Amino acid sequence: MVISIIERLRSEGCVFAEEETQLLISEAASIEDLMKMVEMRASGLPLEYVLGFTKFYGLRIEVEQGVFVPRQRTEFLVQQAEALTRICDIVVDLCCGSGAVGAAIVTDLNKIILHSVDIDPVAVKCASRNITKIGGQIYQGDLYNALPHSLRGRVNIIIANVPYVPTDAIKLLPQEARLYEPKVALDGGKDGLDVQRKVAEEAPQWLASGGYLLVETSEMQAAKTFEIFANAGLTTKIARDQELDATVVIGKNSGKE
Repeated sequence: MVISIIERLRSEGCVFAEEETQLLISEAASIEDLMKMVEMRASGLPLEYVLGFTKFYGLRIEVEQGVFVPRQRTEFLVQQAEALTRICDIVVDLCCGSGAVGAAIVTDLNKIILHSVDIDPVAVKCASRNITKIGGQIYQGDLYNALPHSLRGRVNIIIANVPYVPTDAIKLLPQEARLYEPKVALDGGKDGLDVQRKVAEEAPQWLASGGYLLVETSEMQAAKTFEIFANAGLTTKIARDQELDATVVIGKNSGKE
């Protein structure tokens, strides 16, 4: 049976058919369940949706169809945020998707106050399963508009893994992302930076003195993201991990100090 599943997945273009087969077998509740999962995967449905979870920063993060699947490169965003976060800090995770970034930080650092936001009700429902059990709060709405007004000027860390793919480049994405992931989690507007602009522009109103905004971007867009942060009055730097192909722009709110 194992060999036939591997051959079935391989015939449908699954590059890692052996590894995927083992995962499907380990998660299936019965033979019938396994065969159903194999057919779902063979039809092109991303493995994470078939399994109902993905691994991120050592955690098992629940995902479901219609929710952006966290990428391995985003673990670099978590690392950069953790290096700046202290006990009892207020952390806001904008465009949280599955809630993976916030969940990773809370799990590692424990005593922080997490507020996560997403505009998509499907993502909010999914994120609630990942973060409320570890003490985080989740809100549905458009960026800062969803947050309690009482947080203005008090947030220590804002993390924003916002959509940054230029609209015309959506068609160039891998099929699994292009066909199955929500466009709202991918499309960053004409140059890919529309949401970054909104996040950076309002960040100083929400950040405490000495607080930080961290945004994932591409290496190609980093210089423009840097400029956006600087124009918002943030003291800015770029962090890069070549191995993960990950780029994070970090801005410090120094104006109130």
